[in-house]
Amino acid sequence: MQINTEQAVEELSTIRDMIRWAVSRFSEAKIFFGHGTDNAWDEAVNLVLNSVHLAWDVDKEVLDARLTRQEREKIADWVVKRVKDRIPAAYLIGEAWFAGLKFYVDQRVLVPRSPLAEMIEQRFEPWLQYKPVGRILDLCTGSGCIGIACAAAFPEASVDLVDISADALAVAKLNIKRHHMEDRVSAIRSDVFNGVAEQQYDLIVSNPPYVDAEDFASMPDEYHHEPALGLSSGDDGLDVTRRILREAVDYLSDDGLLIVEVGNSEIHLQEQYPQVPFLWLDFEHGGHGVFMLTAEQLKGCAHLF
Repeated sequence: MQINTEQAVEELSTIRDMIRWAVSRFSEAKIFFGHGTDNAWDEAVNLVLNSVHLAWDVDKEVLDARLTRQEREKIADWVVKRVKDRIPAAYLIGEAWFAGLKFYVDQRVLVPRSPLAEMIEQRFEPWLQYKPVGRILDLCTGSGCIGIACAAAFPEASVDLVDISADALAVAKLNIKRHHMEDRVSAIRSDVFNGVAEQQYDLIVSNPPYVDAEDFASMPDEYHHEPALGLSSGDDGLDVTRRILREAVDYLSDDGLLIVEVGNSEIHLQEQYPQVPFLWLDFEHGGHGVFMLTAEQLKGCAHLF
């Protein structure tokens, strides 16, 4: 579709004008929402305000402030890339929010969107309510958002961020530095547990790749800007998850917890392991496909994996 950016740059003048124009273009193009917003208005507000370095909760009077030509051109360029190239807004902005924290992101990592954020903000209550948390492992960390948010929630804990991708770890290290956590958070390159030193963790949390082959082939264009390594995991989406289930028991403390997100592949997992007592967690703010197992349960089911 054609977008008349020159007309927009010439005729529109305020932040409010550009937000309205962006909403119209997004609605007309029927872009997919799923990387931080779920509607055209929020997506436009996010894109336009970030383009001029304003917070989402800025005073509404500011919306009628006039933009410079250079600012209008930047917004128009981002809208075109969002519509024609289907680039997620987080990549255009270079930032995404997760568990109340802001993270740097680019196309080397997935855009943060896991329902695990809700659990982290609640400090995994009630399951970790009375347990000391000294060490946390974030497997398949990507941008590092889950592990760094865990470090913020548990200020006495040490956290290891693990990923097979050197590119992803480069982004994670930027976020470790951004949140001033170099003394407690480490980035480790490892294929699941292969490069992790033998030690015990009180919590292992993971948002591994879990998209099955059928879903991956039919995903909206926006997702294909994300690294396939962080999304696809075999025909049933469980190649990495099966490894985690087999190996995690050796890295958990006696009363440790394993929490893993598998999304739509929850169905495949339950079919394959009907005897495993997965606790499927509920989320107030939406999300599904996250299970929890204790170290004791993993030991009892080791023969099944």
